[in-house]
Amino acid sequence: MIQLIALKNDIGIEIREKFSVIQKRCESSLKKLSQICEEVVMISTCNRTEIYFNSSYDDLSIIEKIFETLNWDKSLMKYICHHKEEKAVRHLMDVVCGFDSLILGEDQILAQVKEAYETARTAKTVHKELQKLFLTAITCGKEFRTKSNLYKIPVSSSSIAVSESRKKAMNRFMILGFGEVGKLTAKYIMSGNFEVLYIAVRDISMVNIEDSRVKVIPFEKRLKYYEDVNCIISCTSAPHTVIKKDDLPNNRNMLLFDLAVPRDLDRDVCDLKNVQVYDIDTVSLMDDNNRKLRKDIMKENRLILEKYIKEFEQWQSLQSISQEIVKLKQAGERVYKERYKTFRNKKDTKDTDKLAEVLLKSTSDAFINKAIEVLKEEQLKGRVSDCMKIIQRIFYVVE
Repeated sequence: MIQLIALKNDIGIEIREKFSVIQKRCESSLKKLSQICEEVVMISTCNRTEIYFNSSYDDLSIIEKIFETLNWDKSLMKYICHHKEEKAVRHLMDVVCGFDSLILGEDQILAQVKEAYETARTAKTVHKELQKLFLTAITCGKEFRTKSNLYKIPVSSSSIAVSESRKKAMNRFMILGFGEVGKLTAKYIMSGNFEVLYIAVRDISMVNIEDSRVKVIPFEKRLKYYEDVNCIISCTSAPHTVIKKDDLPNNRNMLLFDLAVPRDLDRDVCDLKNVQVYDIDTVSLMDDNNRKLRKDIMKENRLILEKYIKEFEQWQSLQSISQEIVKLKQAGERVYKERYKTFRNKKDTKDTDKLAEVLLKSTSDAFINKAIEVLKEEQLKGRVSDCMKIIQRIFYVVE
């Protein structure tokens, strides 16, 4: 049974960060979970932690086992919702199309879902059902964005952070971390006017930007450059804070955006009078101007989701008869092999045209006679009507 555990809506960052699993640990976490689930995919981003899994256990016990495996505090189970089958499928479709994002319609989640699926493939924790579900969802997300033209209203935590910083006349930037969010942030900064952009990474070879205003610096040396910027946008995947109160200059006004979960900024950074801090929840609240426009466009295109939900449900329904289909094919193969063996043995002793006619007719008779036998049995049982309809469809009989 396909299931999902996810954080409930409107859960604050102080709770969300307790469930966060950093990217480099996702694969090992998946492998641990695969010991208790048949399949599992984990989506862990700054705004969500969701675990899609396939298990015959569908009660509280499986949730408790997941919490134990990930060393999560069981007292926090009250913040989790548990969906099964159709609700889990529908939720994933909502997620990939941006309906379930804090920033409605944001354009990062589709890439994050694809990354989560690829991580599960690498860990070998996704197989038949979840593989089909995620491939269907990713296709759905692509079509939804293309046909709804949401890309014409680009929005993400990165774009909002950069837009807000420009409103406050910030022009000297530093980005901490260069994952998907960091790359997107750099793209938005470079699309407008700025004086300098420092990108602090642990491996400077991972950044290749040809612009004299962009300076790539070792992460451990970032403190030396704090005094040369007026806006820091932090989006690392570190499991601990990376910006401390005592590290920041106190002689200039600064704007700090913390787009990471767990948070990158120590709590006491907010005590500095010269520093204005925005965390991921605050950034989400800034997204009012275009929200109604995106909401209307997304609502108009919701039928795209319904199409893919129906497609997956039909595929899932057909899986219950897959073994019967295999048996039908095997039965057909046995019949043709028997006739072919007879043909090879007798082709040199019989008229081949006549032999072929006899064998082809006997092949047809093998199935027609069986259909007639079943039809008679059903007539005697008083349920011939449905049987007749099926036989007519199979053998193209016209009433």
